Amino acid sequence: MNSTSSLWQKELSQSFTKPADLLNFLELNSNLISTAADKDFPLRIPLSYANNIEKGNPTDPLLLQVLPTAKELINPKNYLDDPVGDLNALKDNCLIHKYHDRALFITTGGCAINCRFCFRRNFPYSDAQLTRQNEERAFQYLQENQHINELIFSGGDPLLLTDQRIQHLLQNLAEIPHIKRVRFHTRLPIVLPSRITTELSKLLQNTPLAVIIVTHCNHPNELSVDVNQACLKLKQSNITLLNQSVLLKNINNNIETLTQLSEKLFSCGILPYYLHTLDKAKGTAHFDIQSKEAIHLHQLLQKRLSGYLVPKLVKEEPGKASKTLLF
Repeated sequence: MNSTSSLWQKELSQSFTKPADLLNFLELNSNLISTAADKDFPLRIPLSYANNIEKGNPTDPLLLQVLPTAKELINPKNYLDDPVGDLNALKDNCLIHKYHDRALFITTGGCAINCRFCFRRNFPYSDAQLTRQNEERAFQYLQENQHINELIFSGGDPLLLTDQRIQHLLQNLAEIPHIKRVRFHTRLPIVLPSRITTELSKLLQNTPLAVIIVTHCNHPNELSVDVNQACLKLKQSNITLLNQSVLLKNINNNIETLTQLSEKLFSCGILPYYLHTLDKAKGTAHFDIQSKEAIHLHQLLQKRLSGYLVPKLVKEEPGKASKTLLF
């Protein structure tokens, strides 16, 4: 293991996993935490992300994304374990095929950070492990379905895999002639920028496949100097960088935050791609806003920003052939 690889893995191992430790670091009262919510979906936050949270501020927008609270225990009937229909589209345990020309590979159940609004927070990862047998069946499925030209590595977070594992998957994928592109959906460049090593960038640059990295950033305060450097390193390796955000109540559902987010993303070499309404996962109802408010915010964004800085406003509906444009 080289030194740059070991750095991000060491940082990951030192993440906050105990609420009391996090709140002590942030100089906040321990009564903000719900033990029951933490037990249901354990806290995990890298120090690099925690450093961007304002100390002493219980309503910091980054903190609200990751703090287990009692609001997660309020569950209206229409908030589900599988809000986007992943399980109905699951093929051979680790491959999800919802859309005609692209499929999604569940690479791992692990993330560097546990976001409280995650639509896969209740996903049965134990049933979708990337075993050798599941991997072989998944690649066989991709070989047989020649209309699939793009594969999405997701999870969990695919960049938690080692460079060697990623290289192995890319080499196998490159041997399928009708696969042209590979997309990584990842939070790591934002929450653990040390993962974006020179070695990883070269690895992604050297595959014959077109590589797209879709980051997940919801607030401009997440885009630190280290994040900017990590993203520019990827950009310099000829990797296309896109971002998807989720509209979250009391976090980014205002025009000033959304405008700053798009501007700051672009300064990091990332093009705003999707602005999602919340996937109604169990435990996330307190983050939701009305579609009418989402559409109004998007209309304001169009007036504020150049067209290429305005992400598409979408929601995902189970069984639909594509994401649904709201405006």
